[in-house]
Amino acid sequence: MNPNELKKLLDDLSNRRLSVEEGLERLATLPYENLGIACLDHHRELRQGTPETILGASKSAAQMATIVAAMLRRGSNVLITRLDENKAEQLLTEFPRGCYDSEARTFSLVQSPIEIVGRGKILVVCAGTSDLPVAREAAITARILGNEVEELVDVGVAGIHRLFDQLELLRRAAVLIVVAGMEGALPSVIGGLVAAPVIAVPTSVGYGASFGGIAALLGMLNSCASGVTVVNIDNGFGAACAAARINRRNRS
Repeated sequence: MNPNELKKLLDDLSNRRLSVEEGLERLATLPYENLGIACLDHHRELRQGTPETILGASKSAAQMATIVAAMLRRGSNVLITRLDENKAEQLLTEFPRGCYDSEARTFSLVQSPIEIVGRGKILVVCAGTSDLPVAREAAITARILGNEVEELVDVGVAGIHRLFDQLELLRRAAVLIVVAGMEGALPSVIGGLVAAPVIAVPTSVGYGASFGGIAALLGMLNSCASGVTVVNIDNGFGAACAAARINRRNRS
């Protein structure tokens, strides 16, 4: 339940379009709903402005289908991250209106119009094509959270001229999510070029000494560009959530 739905419910009660008993029934599972395999946090959208997101890793298709059905009953939009193709096919059979992005490994089902609540655009910058899965996860998440998103792909420091050609786009963004593997240098470069907040995402892309993204993570944490914030390795979802909060308009 989001703030608009709660206001409508209270207004319906106040104007006797809804009985007290009907109101109680609708509010009965507002804090959370115990589904047996999960306690679904219906209150999250009221607290944070966005419904709960489902982490697909380690969950069965049947478990996720139960959670998705419960979210749809309450009118929520659905986002599942880290979902493999086999489980996605099973979910699409049951929920054909859903959309699976095989690159980002996300499943989304939008049943309520997404309100744009961002004050500006979020730009997702990807150092190399190998980093695209993480960048796409960030872009899809940011969009479903109510933001306009632009994407800039394959502009890593190995060919820095590709980045400099996009300075206008970089400086137009309200928030930037910068995704890079290897030594993780791209967020520092961009952090020195723009005034907007930069959220750095290290990826596990790289050769042996990259240590599965630890080298990029440490490089980003030691950035000499001020104002660069770092999330965990391959965490495009977390970066998008942080960017969405930074970009969110004040609401009365």
